[in-house]
Order: sequence, then C-alpha cells, then structure tokens
Amino acid sequence: MDVRQVTSRTAHDGPEDEIVVPDEQPPEGTDLEKRATHASSTASYQETYPEGGTKAWLVVLGAWFSMFSSLGLMNTIGIFQAYTLDHQLKGQSEGTVGWVFSIYTFLAFFCGVYIGPIFDKHGPRYLILAGSVLTVGGMLSTSFCTELWHFIIAFGILCGVGTSLLFTPSVGAVGHWFKARRGLATGIAATAGGFGGIIFPLMANPLFEQIGFGWTARCIALIVLVSCIMGNLLVRSRLPPAPNATAKPEFKIFKHVTFTLATVGLFLLEFSLFIPVGYITTYALHKGFDPTFAYQLIPILNAGSVVGRGLPGWYADIIGPFNTCISSVVLSLFACLVIWLPFGHTTPGIVMFALLFGFASGTGIAIAPVCIGRLCKTQEYGRYYATTYTVVSFACLIGIPIAGSVVQANDGEYWGLIILTGTVYVGSLAAFVWAKATVVGWRNWTAVF
Repeated sequence: MDVRQVTSRTAHDGPEDEIVVPDEQPPEGTDLEKRATHASSTASYQETYPEGGTKAWLVVLGAWFSMFSSLGLMNTIGIFQAYTLDHQLKGQSEGTVGWVFSIYTFLAFFCGVYIGPIFDKHGPRYLILAGSVLTVGGMLSTSFCTELWHFIIAFGILCGVGTSLLFTPSVGAVGHWFKARRGLATGIAATAGGFGGIIFPLMANPLFEQIGFGWTARCIALIVLVSCIMGNLLVRSRLPPAPNATAKPEFKIFKHVTFTLATVGLFLLEFSLFIPVGYITTYALHKGFDPTFAYQLIPILNAGSVVGRGLPGWYADIIGPFNTCISSVVLSLFACLVIWLPFGHTTPGIVMFALLFGFASGTGIAIAPVCIGRLCKTQEYGRYYATTYTVVSFACLIGIPIAGSVVQANDGEYWGLIILTGTVYVGSLAAFVWAKATVVGWRNWTAVF
C-alpha cells in the first residue's frame, strides 16, 4: 500500500480567489516548482494528501467507471451522427444534425457551473446518483427516437446533463486525494473515456445491423447502468467544505489574467477537438472508404486517446501541466495540417491521423483539469473547474454545427473544415503560451509549470 503523504504549501493556498504568482521573474533556468513564494511561507493551514493507498485508488477506480459512462458516450458521438444521418435523420444537413451532439457536449460542460460549487459544498454522492439516472434514462429514450427533436431531448439534453453530473464531481473527487500525483491519477481515471470510445463503437457497428438502432442503444444503456453503479459505490470526497463554499457560481475569478488566458486556451482547444471526433467517420465515407472501416476510425482514434490520457499524466507531474497541454496542442496542430489535410484520403494517412490526434487530444482532455487545479486551492477546485468549463461549453455548442456549415459551403468537401480546425489550434497554442508567460516570464521556458 502506498502511504506516502505530501504536504501542500504551494501557490494554491493563498487567500481566497487569489492566484499567487512570484513577486519577481525567476532567473533563467530556475525550476519554478522549487521556489519559495509568499503563499508557501505564510499559509495559515496545511493540506495533506494521501497520494495513494486503498481508499484513494478506489476513488480513482470509481471515477474511471463514472467517466466510462459519461466521456465514453461523448467519444462515440461520431458513430451516432454518421448512423442517424444515413437512417432516422436522412435528408437533414450535417450542420442541422450536428446540433443534437453539440447540445449534448454544451450541456456536459455548461452545467458544471452549478455542479462544481455544489460538489465543493456537499460532495459527489447525490450528483453522481442524479447523473446515473439521467444518462441511463437518456440512452433508453434515445432508443425510441425517430425525429430530430426526439434526439435533441433524449440524447442532447438528458444525456448531456447526465454526463455533466457524472464526470464533473468525479474529476473533483480525484483532486481531493492527490496533489503531487494528481496528473497521474486524473490521467488514469480519464482513460475511461478512451476505453468507452473504443468499446461502444466496436459494439454498436455490428449490432446496428443485427438488432437495429433501438436495441443497440438499450444495450449501451445497460453497460452505462452497471458502470454508474460502480461509480456511485466508490467515488468519495475527502476534504471538508471550503470556509466560503457556496452553491452559486462566481465569475469574479476571471479578473486574474493567468486564469482567463488558460480558459481561452481551453475554449479554443475544445472547439477544435470535437470537430475531428464528430466528422472523421463522415469524412471517410465521403472519401469512399468502406463503411465498416469508416466506423472503425472512432475506436482507432480512441485507442490513441487511451494512451494520450494515461501516459502524459505521469510526465505532467514532472514537467508541469501547462507544458504538457502546450505540447498536446502542438501535436494536434501537426496531426491536422501535416497529416490529415494532405494525406487523409489514403488509408495509412487517415489511420495515422486518427492515432496521433487521439493521443494528442486525449492528453489535452486529461491534463486540462490539472491546469485549472494549478491555479486554485484544492477545496475550491470544483468551483474553478466548473467556471472554466462553463465558458468552454459554448465552444462545444458551436464547434460541430459551424464545421458542418463549412462542409456544406464547400460543396461537401472537407478541406475547409480541416483548415478551420488547425487555425483554431493555433489560437489555443498562443493563449496557453501567454498564460504560462504571465507566471514564469517570456524567457524562462525551462521552468516547470
């Protein structure tokens, strides 16, 4: 059993809602993590973290099951979109059908503005229970859908809110048990979304033909139910409520430049991320690939995502979460403009893109919450995380429909969609680099942050 404990005396422990940065720029080559700050020397209390042990890792396991049910569905939207475009919603434009899945991703993040503060004040138990009911009920309702508005209500709204209720407190609960190893623990839990994105499409593709859409959705609902039961049993918070804990969102934290820039970077990252996830299957069908192969691209992408969520969690604790996120954005940009754009019409090109983009995007998803946790006290983690992703949710709302409109404007061709994705990644890279520079300076690129 790992009983190592770490005492937290970092910049997180400053006054309420204050992001503490060094009083002066560190000398060239200085490791930022090892420098004393005013907050570290004057903190009025210490937070201790188990950093392991049975209870801590059981919470990670519970978070894994909750994220399997929630983020696993999120990583399967490309399959649902491609199938409904050819069947129940045939004749509708890609941009129109895209609203079903953009509403889903929007609510999955937007609802966190209330869920995060409630988690800080009351813990995860009833949030995860409500999320389980809504997600399972939403999938069962989706199995009976035949019209656009049916899908919007069942999958877009019910599953969207349920997903938020499942994964937001799960991320926050892991942060209660880990500090020095938070990147590793969060990354391990986040691999669930990748595994769900592999299992659900591989299961759905043959079942669509054998038992139809309705019973396939019900089978997925059953798996989600079992996973949710495990999440309800295992996810627990540990720290007491923050003294100022409130169930109301607070946007005043955006007065801090570093936090605002990090939020902008995440907004642009999520805008770009869901475009390939949502359209890689329809892109492959447009390019003439075999339908079976086209539907398998989502599992291939998510296979890369599993590695991208788990492995970077280890080195994010070494080089810093912001450095890790910057690297993931650079890799995503490379995958889109250097591989997908010129070589996506070939089998090696599209497979290589799916694996590389899956790895890079998985890293961004897993480490982004750790970046936010770097800027606040752990007891306020839920509120900061939720406030960020409330803004980010609007990127999820508009990204897929805008991409569909770009395809339609280009007469069904996808080159404009790919260039749009790469261009937005450039903006995300600039925001993350600027956020880091506000803390370590423009010259100290060797600092861990």
